[in-house]
Order: sequence, then structure tokens, then C-alpha cells
Amino acid sequence: MSLFTVIDVAGSAMNAQSVRLNVTASNLANAGSVSGDPDKVYRSHQPVFSSFSDAMSDQTGVAGVRLSGIVESSAPLSVRYQPEHPEADENGNVYASNVNTVEEMVNMISASRSYKNNVEIINTTKDLLLQTLSLGR
Repeated sequence: MSLFTVIDVAGSAMNAQSVRLNVTASNLANAGSVSGDPDKVYRSHQPVFSSFSDAMSDQTGVAGVRLSGIVESSAPLSVRYQPEHPEADENGNVYASNVNTVEEMVNMISASRSYKNNVEIINTTKDLLLQTLSLGR
């Protein structure tokens, strides 16, 4: 495996963590949203990743990370009885988002650390390549 392959793998992982951070930020931004219609309430989203390999990787056994899609959570919505709320339905119920803020904060910390680790991998690889080039002097 060449050092350039390491950069490609770490780069694909950084892209994945960037998507994860953006989805988490979107979830946190919409955590307090409510509506009188359960179909219009914001539902938590989660990215789904898979590994991929191209023709060159099939020979080396190296793979990267690819976004397979973003799925909507099937967790139940929170229903509150608030007849005075302007968004309440005819029964006085307000439906709140199913975003779990604690889970999202843990997700954000994990994605941030993973992104940072991949930056360190790229920096270390770059240093190794520069040292290798300096051997020829």
C-alpha cells in the first residue's frame, strides 16, 4: 500500500465525518420544532455509510468510506397536550421533534474527534513522504 492511498482513505473518511457533522448540526437546529400535524414535524436524520473499493483497491485490499444515504428516524414523536399553543391541532395536541439532543451531542463529539484523527493521519503521511524525498539528497 502506498502512502498516497493512505491519504485517499483518510480523505474519504474526512468527507464522511463532515457529512455526519452537518446532519448532526441540522438535527440540533431543529430539535425544538413543533407542529400540529405529525407529518410536518422535523424528524431526526442519520447518515448511512458504506465502504467502497475501486479497481486498484481490489488488488491491495484497501477501501474508503462512501455516503450511502441519509435516513429519517422512525422513533416516535413526542406528543404534548397544549391547547393554548398556536400550532395545536383540534384536540389540543402539539407534536414535537424526535431529536435526542444528548445523543446528537455525543454524535457531534465523536465525528469531530474522528475528523481530527484523520487530519493527523494525513499530516503524518505527508511528513513521511517529505522525509522519504529528502533521503535522495
